Amino acid sequence: MNVKLIKLTKEYEKQLGEMIDEWKADIIANKTNHSPWVIFKNDHHDFDSYLKNLETKEETDTWVPDSVFFLLDIDRNILLGAVNIRHWLKGELLRTGGHIGDGIRPSERKKGYATEMIRLALIECKKLGIDRVLMVCERNNIGSARSIIKNGRILENEITNPDGSVEQRYWIEIK
Repeated sequence: MNVKLIKLTKEYEKQLGEMIDEWKADIIANKTNHSPWVIFKNDHHDFDSYLKNLETKEETDTWVPDSVFFLLDIDRNILLGAVNIRHWLKGELLRTGGHIGDGIRPSERKKGYATEMIRLALIECKKLGIDRVLMVCERNNIGSARSIIKNGRILENEITNPDGSVEQRYWIEIK
């Protein structure tokens, strides 16, 4: 596995489009999730605007500053997924959002990339001064839970949402 986290640049515009288009088709066809949401919030066809608005720079009532990284397969030169790191937590982010939102494009799932991406994201968290990381996933999302568990999780609790879905809240201590 020859992968690394990168910040998005113009060099990866084509790879981003391919990944997002594949992901959106899967969301429509299979009703899969779209985590991390931030990579879908803007139209990737206007790349300059997409890049400019990808990360939250200043705190709002709902959001905190964040960093977005993409997982690059170095050998194939394709984007495998993305991770959104929230610099601190408040409100709903503390309850059901967590520090890290992550996702792997549909054609590359179940190959160990999510576990590796989380491991690399934890290194980025440490650089940001985050020593204790909250990750949240739906209880029925076995793949996400496995990726979190493999990265040293401690299950704190489960929260039932108004729609009946259950969120698991995991804490990871960064050494």
